[in-house]
Amino acid sequence: MNKHSTSRRRLLPRALRCVASLLMLAQVGLGTAHAATPLRVGGKNFTEQLILSSMTSQYLRAKGYSTDLTTGLGSTLMRQALENGQLDVVWDYTGTALVVFNHVKEKLDADQSYARVKTLDAKKGLVWLDASKVNNTYALAMPHDRAVATGITTLSEYAKMVRDTPKKRHPFAVDMEFAARPDGLGPLKDAYQLPLTRRDIIQLDPGLVYTALRNNQVDTGLVYTTDGRVKGFNLVLLRDDLNYFPAYNAVPVVRAETLRANPELGAQLNALAAQLDNAAMTEMNYQVDIGQRPVDQVATDFLRQHGLI
Repeated sequence: MNKHSTSRRRLLPRALRCVASLLMLAQVGLGTAHAATPLRVGGKNFTEQLILSSMTSQYLRAKGYSTDLTTGLGSTLMRQALENGQLDVVWDYTGTALVVFNHVKEKLDADQSYARVKTLDAKKGLVWLDASKVNNTYALAMPHDRAVATGITTLSEYAKMVRDTPKKRHPFAVDMEFAARPDGLGPLKDAYQLPLTRRDIIQLDPGLVYTALRNNQVDTGLVYTTDGRVKGFNLVLLRDDLNYFPAYNAVPVVRAETLRANPELGAQLNALAAQLDNAAMTEMNYQVDIGQRPVDQVATDFLRQHGLI
């Protein structure tokens, strides 16, 4: 074997390695092409939204996208940013979109609410992906000991108790927004024939409603069903047996043009939504609000536990 044939033998593997490296680089380039323009992920200004937006940003980065995360937004501001193209991906609630953004006054069940907002928002270039099983709707809650003592489990039973004891005060804590909303306290009282008077209604910041319930300063209070303080303060949710409160299912909402630019994004976010339900969301909210764990770490732990990153 001459010198030149030996050189060729040595060069061949080296050449193959170079070709292999170029192929790998090409594959990486193809796999991350969608990451050239960051996906702008938005979130609202309360614990559950901070968790969902952090989780989404981390999850998408693990899928090869780059992301810009903006949190702490009010509900209306986040919606405007999504419609105006300043955000690409958010989590929103069917009830909020139905009542607040699309002004639908009709009483609809969870599936009907989802279908309606999906149709209405499609006209605005917004795509509602698969709904998660998180339903962070309103509820009336009682301190545990009081609920056990009275045996009350439903809103109808609570309303009957108030009607049967008209001379007694029934302190009820509610946040100021719900007290003033046209679909809030007034219609709730009408639906359940709930004769709460002005002396019964105590308007507080939302966080203080939970504190008042924990300290037994009120008989009942308006809460959110997946709030971690429901579990942390051992509160009992009264069943909305007349289905007054609309469903507030958490759903990833994405701009249509963003989905067109990133064909795999919809399926990837649907896979994330499929892992979320009330129990999981309440536990994560509890870890942040009661356990004082960092939002990002709680979100990371959930993603790892479910094999999403």
